Amino acid sequence: MAARGLGLLTSLPLRARRSQVQRPLCRLLSCPGTVAAALGREEQSSGSAETGSEDRTPKKRFSEVQKERREQAQRTVLIHCPNKISEKKFLKYLSQHGSINNHFFYESFGLYAVVEFSQKESVASLQNVTRTPSLGTEAAIPFRSRYFNLKLKTPLNQTSEQPSVQCRTQSSPSSKKLFELLCCAESVDDQLNTLLREFQLTEENTKLRYLTCSLIEDVAAAYFPDCTVRPFGSSVNSFGKLGCDLDMFLDLDEIEKFSTHKASGNFLMEFQVKNVPSERIATQKILSVVGECLDHFGPGCVGVQKILNARCPLVRFSHQASGFQCDLTTNNRIALKSSELLYMYGALDSRVRALVFSIRCWARAHSLTSSIPGAWITNFSLTVMVIFFLQRRSPPILPTLDYLKTLADAEDKCIIEGHNCTFVRDFNRIKPSGNAETLELLLKEFFEYFGNFAFNKNSINIRQGREQNKPESSPLHIQNPFETSLNISKNVSQSQLQKFVDLARESAWILHQEDKDRLSPSNHQPWGLAALLLPSVANNMSLAKKKKKPASERIKNLLESIKSSSTENSTATNG
Repeated sequence: MAARGLGLLTSLPLRARRSQVQRPLCRLLSCPGTVAAALGREEQSSGSAETGSEDRTPKKRFSEVQKERREQAQRTVLIHCPNKISEKKFLKYLSQHGSINNHFFYESFGLYAVVEFSQKESVASLQNVTRTPSLGTEAAIPFRSRYFNLKLKTPLNQTSEQPSVQCRTQSSPSSKKLFELLCCAESVDDQLNTLLREFQLTEENTKLRYLTCSLIEDVAAAYFPDCTVRPFGSSVNSFGKLGCDLDMFLDLDEIEKFSTHKASGNFLMEFQVKNVPSERIATQKILSVVGECLDHFGPGCVGVQKILNARCPLVRFSHQASGFQCDLTTNNRIALKSSELLYMYGALDSRVRALVFSIRCWARAHSLTSSIPGAWITNFSLTVMVIFFLQRRSPPILPTLDYLKTLADAEDKCIIEGHNCTFVRDFNRIKPSGNAETLELLLKEFFEYFGNFAFNKNSINIRQGREQNKPESSPLHIQNPFETSLNISKNVSQSQLQKFVDLARESAWILHQEDKDRLSPSNHQPWGLAALLLPSVANNMSLAKKKKKPASERIKNLLESIKSSSTENSTATNG
């Protein structure tokens, strides 16, 4: 069962079985567009990747991070530069408008610079000396944005200069590079942490995402001057990988907050507004006009689609300069609250993100997930399954949502559209876990746990951290953390769920076999996480119909036999 849409390295010779220094792999699947560059990374957007919960450095609240990033983006400009440019002269020119905090260059349909000034006034100063281009036979639509185009007055004199700009890579390294990195892993724990470091969003990519939202906000502000465009989902919840889409929502609630002041005397002043029959129709009208504005006047916005009849109406478009595929919704505050919850879970214990990234990569390698909507398990569902599994450990690695709710105070109280979205936001009030299990053990136990989970009768619920009877007949039921009547995995078919169970059992069996053969020096095979990413993991699945027993049942029996033999050996040793 070959994995779809994934590049495969050619088979390479194996030189040794697992050693403490280097463990070569024979071939490895890479997920295109999801792996960060290994070189030139000075900062990481999401902290340490070490195993365990001992890292108790002060962590910023989600709201604090959002506020800082948003203010940072408002002082930042995006500039399309000539291919050959002197970085020193470029910065000297911009410094006329104010001091520069930092900058970086990247490539996406040309060379671009992201420049953050120390003051917002510097942006206005630069805009004041910028002109609308003359296009000859075409006509330009004037729009005063923070997205500029830099031209050289004397381009011929620049031809002798060598490009002195170092670009920050915003895409994945080659399969060969990823292969080399995993070859150098010291252990399965090291493999998972390496994968995390190479997949997670870089500091530069995170800045670019917030800047893109800020640029879209400038366009929407033509109609709604005090609106805010906020990123949500994988771009901010700490589980995003390079190449993921940019989800954003147009927040109009901020406009209402400006009007919630005490009335003077017996008078109450209100704006004259248009009335429509429902909130949904209002959302559709707002997104329709913003979509038109992006299509006609938004610099760099191409392929605009208004998908207004979806359950959650949205405008989809590509932001050409940043390279992001964007989905814009409006007033999607529950989605932002879900992003905050995942951010908290990812920050509570450094093993969480490493395990989630590896499980997602494993699922994508075997076509359990897909970028195309359908009957597949989503990345969000997989993330919730990992959180639920970590809540079930003894002692628990992650607290339940209900427990986080008991720690909340009046400041944390949050009711959105009648749904209780309250949980504590201060990390200092959450006691760290005493669980010290390794990532290798957790990976193996995850596959074994869900390979034997009673999906036919139980649902997954991270509010309470325990199985519950399924309230409906869907093959996979995962309760929405906040909209508790909803099933976030309602789209998953029985065949896709069975495929997940079969692969989970087989992956658990492979890892158990590795433990059993750990001391065998002659067994030259891929090991650990790399072995699970190979298509050979699922090759036997196509032969299942030819066997008397299904492949999943045979693997389940093998796991039980391995466990029983381990118990017998332990008893004999004790005797």
